[in-house]
Amino acid sequence: MAQVTNTPTNTSTRRRSQRVLMQVAVRIRGTDAHGKAVEEETQTLAINAHGALVLLESRLTSGSKVQLQHKKTLEEHECHVAFLGPARSGKAEIGLEFSSPHPTFWRVAFPPEDWTPKHPEARGPSRSRADGTEK
Repeated sequence: MAQVTNTPTNTSTRRRSQRVLMQVAVRIRGTDAHGKAVEEETQTLAINAHGALVLLESRLTSGSKVQLQHKKTLEEHECHVAFLGPARSGKAEIGLEFSSPHPTFWRVAFPPEDWTPKHPEARGPSRSRADGTEK
């Protein structure tokens, strides 16, 4: 009898790192689809060790190079547009991928590849009783 697994067999569809839904203030600088220089401040929708998903008013083209700056640390790195998503409220979802690895850019520890929300460490914060034991 065959077993069904949730693991993709095609490695090109498998994520290299887990996404974390997190808003981080960033600045994007580059050239739009018309060749005009753009600079836009926004927040990430999701981050991972390889880049971010952002909402931008500027229209970028797939593969174009931009500079991504973390507003809190002022660290800045080159990225390319890896995904052009749907527009909403005049802004488009843009997937940015670092041109070279920068695993500490976001200053967060990403869950391992095999992590799921059902993982024991995914439970909410433990509540302690007055006697110091967990509920």
